[in-house]
Amino acid sequence: MTSAMDTATARSRFDGAKALFFSYSLLSLIIFTWWALSTAGWVSRVFLPSPQATWASLVEGLTDGELLAFSGATVSRMLLGWALASLFGVALGALIGLSARARAYLQPTLEFIRPLPASALLPLAISIFGLSPAMVLSVVAFGAMWPVLLATVHGFSSVPAQLHEVARCLQLSRSAYAFKIGLPNALPDVFSGMRLSLTVSLIVSVVGEMIASQPGLGQAILLAARSFRASELFAGIALLGLIGFVSSALLAVFERRFLKWQKV
Repeated sequence: MTSAMDTATARSRFDGAKALFFSYSLLSLIIFTWWALSTAGWVSRVFLPSPQATWASLVEGLTDGELLAFSGATVSRMLLGWALASLFGVALGALIGLSARARAYLQPTLEFIRPLPASALLPLAISIFGLSPAMVLSVVAFGAMWPVLLATVHGFSSVPAQLHEVARCLQLSRSAYAFKIGLPNALPDVFSGMRLSLTVSLIVSVVGEMIASQPGLGQAILLAARSFRASELFAGIALLGLIGFVSSALLAVFERRFLKWQKV
């Protein structure tokens, strides 16, 4: 038994190392292709700067320029919008998921609103809030709420029938059932929705900054593009990718630790 477990653990580690190797190899290949295209002059450096120039602009922007302040504004807007989306998404999703009648009544409406891109609602938000930080935050929270809400509805509505019988035998109240049975069953789905929501909040934050001229990486990227500062443009894009990667990785680590009890 122990030997089989050791073999499975070793195989899992080998698969993880192999996936990591291929991931870094693909990233290295992309950077090398980028360097070759910019160095050989096949693409004008006005549109495609070299990796060295992009790195120099990134370092300069973070140390001496406004890139660090812009990054902080975007991250704070992303996290606040994501927190609001998670709070309202879990609360509304739990209320809907606990009631079969509510799901039957609201499912068509949810499916109608869900595909609407949050950026399409920016004109409506501008007419209500004006070109203000509150406008961008409201659109970010609205756009990022749907993955959490729908995942929470699925998690609460997919409780096994055996657990319903246990709750009935123990005569649990609706609130006790929600916290002791429904929420633990829904947590994996909730975290999946929150990971997707985090990505949506970053995207909508950048789009909102571009359209509403709010301080942030979106505004910095737009100004760099209009001024044909390609290295600063690519530095901003690279920084956005790094922010998305780090935030998603941190949330995944927290999820593994928080849901460790499920593997017991």
